[in-house]
Amino acid sequence: MKVLVIGSGAREHALCRSLSLDPDVTALYCAPGNAGIAEVAELHPVDALDGAAVSALAVRLGAELVVVGPEAPLVAGVADAVREAGIPVFGPSREAAQLEGSKAFAKDVMAAAGVPTARSYVCTTEAEVDEALDAFGPPYVVKDDGLAAGKGVVVTSDLAAAKAHAAACERVVIEEFLDGPEVSLFAVTDGETVVPLQPAQDFKRALDGDEGPNTGGMGAYSPLPWADPKLVDEVMETVLQPTVDEMRRRGTPFSGLLYAGLAITGRGVRVIEFNARFGDPETQVVLARLKTPLAGVLLGAANGTLADLEPLRWSGDAAVTVVIASHNYPGTPRTGDPITGLDEVAAQDAPHAYVLHAGTGRNGGSVVSAGGRVLSVTATGADLVEARDRAYRAVARIGLDGSQHRTDIAAKAAGA
Repeated sequence: MKVLVIGSGAREHALCRSLSLDPDVTALYCAPGNAGIAEVAELHPVDALDGAAVSALAVRLGAELVVVGPEAPLVAGVADAVREAGIPVFGPSREAAQLEGSKAFAKDVMAAAGVPTARSYVCTTEAEVDEALDAFGPPYVVKDDGLAAGKGVVVTSDLAAAKAHAAACERVVIEEFLDGPEVSLFAVTDGETVVPLQPAQDFKRALDGDEGPNTGGMGAYSPLPWADPKLVDEVMETVLQPTVDEMRRRGTPFSGLLYAGLAITGRGVRVIEFNARFGDPETQVVLARLKTPLAGVLLGAANGTLADLEPLRWSGDAAVTVVIASHNYPGTPRTGDPITGLDEVAAQDAPHAYVLHAGTGRNGGSVVSAGGRVLSVTATGADLVEARDRAYRAVARIGLDGSQHRTDIAAKAAGA
C-alpha cells in the first residue's frame, strides 16, 4: 500500500514512524514533512490547506491511502477533495470536522446525543460575555469558538483576563469549570463502527507543576495507572458511539479520528472538547504502544470496513513523551537555532527512546529549530518509571540554545 501523510509536526512524524514499520506499506510519502520525517518517508512540497494541490499530489504519487494529520486542512475540506479524486482518506469531511472547528457546533451535537459535558453559553457580545462569566464565577473558562492550534482556551480566576480573551475572539464559548484530572481518549471510526485506542494524559501548561500559559502540549504518557479500568468502556458507551451515531443521523458521518478530551470529575466523566484528528503529543505515546500494524486500521476507517478488523493489540509497556520547545514558546518562538545530540540519542538510546521532530528544518547539513514545539522525545519501558528515566536521559543529550522542557511529565503517575 502506498501511503501519503499530510502535515509537518511531531504527530505526523509519529504516524510516519509507525507506518514505516508496517509490512503492508510499500511506499511512504509525507507532504510537506520535516527534517526528521525525511528519514522514514519521501517528502514532497505542498500547501496542506489546498485540497486541489493535495489531491493532485496523491494522484501523481499513486497513493492508495491519504492520512490528513492536522486540524486546519480537515476544517478546510482537504479530505473532501481527496475523496472526490477517488482515493481513500483517513480524516473527516469539512462538515464533520466542525466538531473541532466550532466549539458551539460540538456543544450542539453533544446536547442532541446526550453526551455529558460542561454547561456553557455561546457569546458574541460583551454583554453576553459579562452575563456568562457572572453566572459561572471563577475559575473562568473562555474558549475561542474557532481553531486556535490548542491555545484558544483561557482558564483563569482573573476576571479582567477572562474578559480580555473573550474580547479578542469573534465568538466564544464560556463554560463551567470542570474539576478533576484530564484524559485524552482517541477512537478510530468509519462513521459507524468505533474502535477506541488506549487513553493518555497530556500536560498543557508550559511550566512544571501545571504553571504558566497554555500550550499545544508539553508532554504525555500512557497508560494511566490511576484510571478506572472501565473508563474506556464507559466513554465508548456515553460519549464516542453516541457522537458518531448523532453525526451520521445528521447526514454528516464522521470518519477518521475522534479525539475526546475528558475531565474525570466528582460527578463522573465530562467532555471538555472534541478534536477531529490525532492529538499532539498524545499520539506519540499511544502509537508507541500499538502493536497492530497501523495502515490497515486507518484504511478500515477510510473505506468503511472497521467492523471486519481483529481487536487491536497493545504492548504492556508504558510510554512517555517530553516536548522540547524553543526559546519564548508559547509566545513568538525563536527559530533557526542548531540542534545537537540527535545522533547521540539514536546511537545510545534506541530502540527504547527516540526523537520525533515537530518544528525542525535544515540549514545546510544541520538540523535547526523551525517552530515553537521543536522535538518530542519519546521512550518506552516496562513501567512509567523506566519510560520516564529513558525519556529524560535522551532529553539530556539534546542541545538547543534557549530551549525549555518540563521536568515533571508523568512524575506523579510514576510515583516520582
